[in-house]
Amino acid sequence: MELGNKGIIHGEHTHSAESKARFMSSVYRWMTMGVALTGFIAYMISLDQQLVMTILSNKILFYGLIIAQFGLVIYLSARIQKMSATAAVTSFLAYASLNGITFSIFSMIYTGASIQNAFIAAACSFAGLSFFGLVTKRDLGPVGTFCHMGLWGLIIFSLISFFIPSLRGGQMGMIYSMGGILIFAGLTAYDTQKIKSYSSLHPEGSDGATKFQIMGALTLYLDFINLFLFILRLMGKRR
Repeated sequence: MELGNKGIIHGEHTHSAESKARFMSSVYRWMTMGVALTGFIAYMISLDQQLVMTILSNKILFYGLIIAQFGLVIYLSARIQKMSATAAVTSFLAYASLNGITFSIFSMIYTGASIQNAFIAAACSFAGLSFFGLVTKRDLGPVGTFCHMGLWGLIIFSLISFFIPSLRGGQMGMIYSMGGILIFAGLTAYDTQKIKSYSSLHPEGSDGATKFQIMGALTLYLDFINLFLFILRLMGKRR
C-alpha cells in the first residue's frame, strides 16, 4: 500500500511537471511569434527608406503610434481576464506589429550590423536568464522587487531626460543603459519563475490557460525587447 501511494504521488508529480512544461512551451511560442512579427515588420518597412522617413518626420503619425502602443499594452494587461482568448491573442499580435512599425526607425539611426549584434546578444542573454528562472529553486521575489524599484528609477530618469536631452549622452547615458540591462536581466529571470506558477491556475486547453499564456508571453516579450533596446543603446554604432 505504501509503495502504491508513492507511485500515485510520483505520477501526479510527473503529470504536474509535464503540464508546466507544456504551459511554458506555449508561452515561449507566443513570445517568439511576437518577437518574430516585430522583427519582420521592422525589416520590411526599413527596406523603404522613404516610408521610414515619413514615419520619423510626421510627428502626428509617430506619436500616434507610440500612444497606440502604450494604450494597447495597458489595455491588454488590465483587461485580459475579461477578454476572449481570441481577442487576447489578436491584441498581443497587434501590439507586436505596432512595435515593428516604430522599430523600423532604428535602421536610420544604427548600422545593420549593430542591430544584428544587439539582437544576438539580447537573445543569448534572455535564453540563459529565462532558463535560470525556469529551473532555479530559489525564490526570486526579492530580485523582482529590487528590479521593479529600479524600473521606476529608469522611468523617472527618462522623463527628466526628455526635458534635459543632454542627460541622454556621455557618462549618464552609459550608466542609464547599463542600469537598464541589469534591471531587465533580473526581470527576465524573475518573470519566468512567476509565469511558471500560473500553469496550475486553469485546466490545460481552456480559454483561461490561453489568456495566461498570452499574458506571460507579453511579459517576456517586453523583457526581451527592453533588453535588446538597452544593449543597442549601449553598444550600437550610429550611422
